[in-house]
Amino acid sequence: MRRLPVYFLLDTSGSMYGEPIQALNNALSGMISSLRQDPLALDSLWLSIITFNREVKEICPLTELAMFQLPEIDCPQSGPTHTGQALELLYEKVQKEVVRGNEEQKGDWKPLLFLFTDGKPSDIQLYESVAPKIKSLNFGAIVACAAGNLADDSKLKLLTNDVVHLDNADSATLKQFFKWVSETIEQGNKSQGTGETVALPPPPTEITLIV
Repeated sequence: MRRLPVYFLLDTSGSMYGEPIQALNNALSGMISSLRQDPLALDSLWLSIITFNREVKEICPLTELAMFQLPEIDCPQSGPTHTGQALELLYEKVQKEVVRGNEEQKGDWKPLLFLFTDGKPSDIQLYESVAPKIKSLNFGAIVACAAGNLADDSKLKLLTNDVVHLDNADSATLKQFFKWVSETIEQGNKSQGTGETVALPPPPTEITLIV
């Protein structure tokens, strides 16, 4: 069975401390439960989670959905947002992990990337230099989510045209966002093999698409 690799880059900088990080944990857990209801996802979906604050960590290596264990994600009370470093690590991982097709074997389906942040990159020069490299990796979709007033939509536009904005990072809003992410992944599973990029499903009212 060909895999559909899905990568999550999650902001765990100091501004996420408290209710937002708890809301993120609950929303992710709900998303995983929802995806497990989909037989197609169980057959093909592989997930990876990278978190970034002062440090960048791969907290979940690329793992098939059936075996995936979501750890409790925490964050420091303060500190910078090293989004550029997170993209650097992602670039290395995708280069190594995503199987490319050739004459002898079919490769993986085009991977999907979801980036969530409630701020702006502290390492802006690195971010601006790595973003084009990420775009060159031929993702099926890159969706960047900016949550709250401090998140910078314009910086995310350097990475992808598919930028969404949430008014805040409370429990109800993040639950709706990751429900929409789950629908996007399921859409990606169904459209694989067409060679097209993944068409995003209509977002709920809590999510604003940035044009």
